[in-house]
Amino acid sequence: MPLAALVLAVATMATVAAAGCAVDTEGPARTAERFHTALAAHQEESACALLARRTAEKLPGRGQSCAEALRELGFGPGGPVSAVSVWGDEAQVRLAGDTLFLHRFSDGWRIRAAGCEPEGDLPYDCEVDD
Repeated sequence: MPLAALVLAVATMATVAAAGCAVDTEGPARTAERFHTALAAHQEESACALLARRTAEKLPGRGQSCAEALRELGFGPGGPVSAVSVWGDEAQVRLAGDTLFLHRFSDGWRIRAAGCEPEGDLPYDCEVDD
């Protein structure tokens, strides 16, 4: 095989391999946007369906449903996505009006924490978390 063809083949294989390792930033961003869209439309049950199971179970107070708890929290508008960071199966999505933390489960991205505010060098303080 001529050297030029070998270099082209190796470059093509490297490009294909790198494309297979692309980080999924769209999945967590879409989930965060859908969560806030559901809340803005007063479809709290749909928003609850986007939470990780443990988060949805921990959220309600005594005698309260997940939807009632979200309604009571009164989330403001999320706004447009400003940044997405992904580390393996964990992600952080920053919207203009919220920061959310997500986990990739076998059925897709789910929200583990929302309504999060930075606390300087301390962990984020979140309205909803697991």
